[in-house]
Amino acid sequence: MTALEDATEHQLRARSALGAALREGPSHAYLVTGPAGSGKKQSVRAFAAEILAEGSPDPEGTRRRAMLDPSPHPDLVWLRPVGMSHAVADVRERLIRPAPLKPFEGDRRVFVVESAEALNDESQNAMLKTLEEPPGHAHLILIASDEEAVLPTVASRCQRIEFDAVPEESIASRLGPSIASETALAAARLARGDLGRARLLAGPRGEAIRASVEKMMAGVLADELADSPWLDVLGAATSSGDAAAESVEAELAAEAGEGIKRTKKETEDAVNRARRRARTGVLDLALSVAASWARDWAAAAAGADEVLFNPDRAAVLHEQAHGISIGAARDAVVLIADTRRRLKLNVSEELALEALCFRMTRLFNPA
Repeated sequence: MTALEDATEHQLRARSALGAALREGPSHAYLVTGPAGSGKKQSVRAFAAEILAEGSPDPEGTRRRAMLDPSPHPDLVWLRPVGMSHAVADVRERLIRPAPLKPFEGDRRVFVVESAEALNDESQNAMLKTLEEPPGHAHLILIASDEEAVLPTVASRCQRIEFDAVPEESIASRLGPSIASETALAAARLARGDLGRARLLAGPRGEAIRASVEKMMAGVLADELADSPWLDVLGAATSSGDAAAESVEAELAAEAGEGIKRTKKETEDAVNRARRRARTGVLDLALSVAASWARDWAAAAAGADEVLFNPDRAAVLHEQAHGISIGAARDAVVLIADTRRRLKLNVSEELALEALCFRMTRLFNPA
């Protein structure tokens, strides 16, 4: 099995499209879309390796170097956002200006933009000329989990490759033998097709997120909110944000050691964006887990254990669901969804969670 076939094992539609592209000759630009965690990045790396291997004096060596992350191959340029967005300067310096330059090896160069949804409008507009008049040797691949954030003028100049969510059975099997089967199944279901989220949920940090959510939902059900259980959820999000900020600080320090200069403000902005992105991402994940917990109350009350998102917590859910109105559980899901939308509008996170808890409490403990 080739690296591309292995990477697209559960993505038959994407495998067919990528395979056809290699047989017929790759296009100058692709927009690869699909849910987070669906295997887009690894598949694109394998696809890029095959593009570079064509016409290379050492195809196997080219494939091997291109598959490394980070790749040492000089004709594979991989742009990642620093913090929450791509810097316009990086797009110009690493993609737009070098694209016309001849390959260092072989016949082709590949430029990959990871998280293309993090490109602002200025960056995307700056890429239009390269997309409209591409050098014959250059291939651009944009990877996006949120395709709506990619400007239509950019998307229309790319061939589309679509990935589907990974089946939960496949995700559970890929979490490793050290994870209990019920925990692996719960992580897979809660992740909703995102392998990266499943791995997070199956690990220590994920356990902490789930525990904080369970405590919050138990407080809501019992009308015991005096100790502000939503603060544990915020604490888990803050911890993840701080860890992400430290990681970006280390990354930028390494770049500085290699001669890549950034101003103090640019560094601070990148670190703050990373902190914010990780914090809001975990907070959104926690609310998704909370919605799944409320759905599980309804499923447990209806005796439908086979559809539980948290099968490893079935006993707790049945105990809590005793006497719960299925309608109230469904209304709680709606309230959580509304809060997730509100948080995207930069409302106060603490106040939004506090309001959510008190609103849900009124559902299950009417006066």
